[in-house]
Amino acid sequence: MTQVASPRWDIFCRVVDNFGDIGVCWRLARQLADEFDLPVRLWVDDLASFARIAPELDVAAAGQLLAGVTVAHWSGTFDGVVPAEVVIEAFACELPAAYRAAMPGVTRCWLNLEYLSAEEWVTGCHGLASPQGQGLQKFFFFPGFVAGTGGLLQEHRQQIERERWHAGDAARFLAQFINPASKALAGQRLAQRQLSLFAYPNRALPSLLDVLAADSALSRVYVPDSLISKAVDEYAGGYIEPGMLWQRGNLQLLALPMLAQDDYDRLLWSCDVNFVRGEDSFVRAQWAGKPLVWHIYRQEEEAHLDKLAAWQARYLADCPAGAAAACAAALAAWNREQTDGAVWQNWLRTLPDLALHARGWAKQLAQHGNLAANLVSFVAGRV
Repeated sequence: MTQVASPRWDIFCRVVDNFGDIGVCWRLARQLADEFDLPVRLWVDDLASFARIAPELDVAAAGQLLAGVTVAHWSGTFDGVVPAEVVIEAFACELPAAYRAAMPGVTRCWLNLEYLSAEEWVTGCHGLASPQGQGLQKFFFFPGFVAGTGGLLQEHRQQIERERWHAGDAARFLAQFINPASKALAGQRLAQRQLSLFAYPNRALPSLLDVLAADSALSRVYVPDSLISKAVDEYAGGYIEPGMLWQRGNLQLLALPMLAQDDYDRLLWSCDVNFVRGEDSFVRAQWAGKPLVWHIYRQEEEAHLDKLAAWQARYLADCPAGAAAACAAALAAWNREQTDGAVWQNWLRTLPDLALHARGWAKQLAQHGNLAANLVSFVAGRV
């Protein structure tokens, strides 16, 4: 029997927000190659940013094989490049003109992978086709939180590891980031609350840290290198060297290097609370099943606040009233950069209820399948 070759997939990614766009595309490309044995080529315009989350990447190579994916530098004219049967234009990044011109008669499914949104209109637009001429159609594929959308990215191997992750794994994982000079301070008292902080610059940061410093429980905040790191250093009165613990009252700050994606996932699993930003870390924090505070990417005319409200309404629909109100207030304070310490004090008191709710939310999301599997199913009926 003749075996039919799997269709080739091309994913195009322009790095707009440092790590968010490439974070999503790299996870998707790896999963398609790993779990579905598909030939995937990932075109990326900014290899230097990509290497921050995939340290094994050779930024000088025009093409390379990484984790089963062909990674290609998006540069030049694309003359002579043969398009794939399945083409994903991530986040409306616009395909190269020469590549687009060569698609008719070759490409059988062209998709625009859209940004994640919980807004009501998404289900009505998911899967719609837009005629592009010359026999081509472009389909709009929306990730989402409910049935009728594309679901969320979740790799099977990460899901299995997360289910096996326990307190001992978390303690060993977090301990590796503390350098020898800080071991004595770290060993004086065990941190009762572990938090990760990955966010955009935020004027609400000092009020949050002040509340943690004054709280009766010792909190340790892990800060992967990101845009908020400078503000953390300013709060501490100087540069915090990665691995060095800085303490004021019951607050400890620990700066981390930029983490590879798999290690960042483990950080989220290991912490009791996660502050996240954009899209990729936001999705991973929800799969972690821990309380989270989302710093949504700011848009003109505050359009991002509508997206925040839409997700918040879904996320908190089944949450106990007191915890839901505290979470909503914290999200508002963080995204509107308000400096009301009372918001954070109330939020801390409701963390046990929010932790229980977060676990239930992760189970609810899993009922809608995962983005990669839903993409493969969608494409199967069109190639």
